[in-house]
Amino acid sequence: MLDMKSNLVLKILQRECPNGSYHIVESKDIISALPNKYRVDADGLDNILTYLERQELISIKYDDDGVYCLCLLPYGSELLENERQQKREGKKPSPLWIFILIGFLSSLVGSFIGAILASTLG
Repeated sequence: MLDMKSNLVLKILQRECPNGSYHIVESKDIISALPNKYRVDADGLDNILTYLERQELISIKYDDDGVYCLCLLPYGSELLENERQQKREGKKPSPLWIFILIGFLSSLVGSFIGAILASTLG
């Protein structure tokens, strides 16, 4: 599992390097694409990219003063795709909540009808 900054950098690299091919990307472009809350400096980005390479998520062909030639490896793409699928599946409401809601409403209606019958008959 990746931390938030590494995950965001991986998503940016997926947009910058489509089809798993090598592309030249400048560090300032990656840093500017990060949200302000997770913005890092050049050394922080270098550490994140080194970590992603060690995890075999990306491949760095060369690094030259803040200019990288890199590509997203299949495992990195798979990791991002699995994350998207989990988010999609997590948004569906659980059927258990539907049964609890139906049970609560039917109990409420039943007690209301019982109270009306008790007051009219008694």
